[in-house]
Amino acid sequence: MPAKPTVPVARRTVVEVDVAAPAATVWAHVREPHLIRRWFGWDSPGLDAEIRQIFVDLPAVGQHEDGTRTLTWPHGHDVLAVHPGGEGPTRVAVTRASHDGLSSYDGVFDPVDEGWITFLHQLRFALEVHPGEDRVSLVSTGMDAGGRDDPLLFRAGLHGVRGTPVGSHVEATRPDGSRVGGTLVLRSEHQIGIHLHGIAESLLVLVEEPAARRPPHGVVDAYLSTYGLDDAMLAEARRRWAGWWGAA
Repeated sequence: MPAKPTVPVARRTVVEVDVAAPAATVWAHVREPHLIRRWFGWDSPGLDAEIRQIFVDLPAVGQHEDGTRTLTWPHGHDVLAVHPGGEGPTRVAVTRASHDGLSSYDGVFDPVDEGWITFLHQLRFALEVHPGEDRVSLVSTGMDAGGRDDPLLFRAGLHGVRGTPVGSHVEATRPDGSRVGGTLVLRSEHQIGIHLHGIAESLLVLVEEPAARRPPHGVVDAYLSTYGLDDAMLAEARRRWAGWWGAA
């Protein structure tokens, strides 16, 4: 009996970013564990092992005629491509298999999609704003998003940020009365990202998991990527971070 022909898997683009760095530099930052640490994941005892498994042990490496390099994970489900831009920026894209027929997808929120969106924006930030610098991440996860009358982002001083165009200036008044300003660099269905200005340029990413998946209100995860902070500055950043989200 003849074998059934293979049906091509439908693919979708999850995220694309243009990075103002040479393609070789970008490629190194998705292949070398100590460089991947500058943008992927969050500080934890298991991060190095996670990076090695995801980026070194699992993917197949591809080199294409147009100079594009790819990482393809088992079964071709996820593909990360680094497209050289010549004299322009390098484009980095992640495509994934269609959701059609996936029993694991609830039709509301795909955590792997959202992870790629966050991480590629952190990759761009690391290379464009803090090239050559190591990162320290601050994290607050699983926070109740609040009801319509008392949303968390309002209490955190970020009311109205959802309606702000990418590239616009954003200002927030934290619960302790201190102010922080930045530029909106990411806005998607479930995420916002703000390049915070100040003594140390940092990247704040907020991921909102909807109530349909996490009742009754949904939850918010907040991630801050910091670079170049000495011990005293990092201690102050941790204090302000705890006050920002602990008091909101």
